[in-house]
Amino acid sequence: MQKMSIDDLMTELDDARLTAKENGQASAMVAATMSKAKLLGLDKGVTDDNEVQPISIIVRTVDARKPETVC
Repeated sequence: MQKMSIDDLMTELDDARLTAKENGQASAMVAATMSKAKLLGLDKGVTDDNEVQPISIIVRTVDARKPETVC
């Protein structure tokens, strides 16, 4: 069994996000983005010195019937 690196996982999640985007699956896109944030430790909002840092997550909604328009 081949070991996977963080870079390998990030690449797979990027691919999954692009596939979801092509298919108009906004929730799958968000799930892939959040998975990337978790892998990088960004979901915790803390730094090495244990100070809580604010994070912002921007979610764009797209009408699947008109993917070129942002709601």
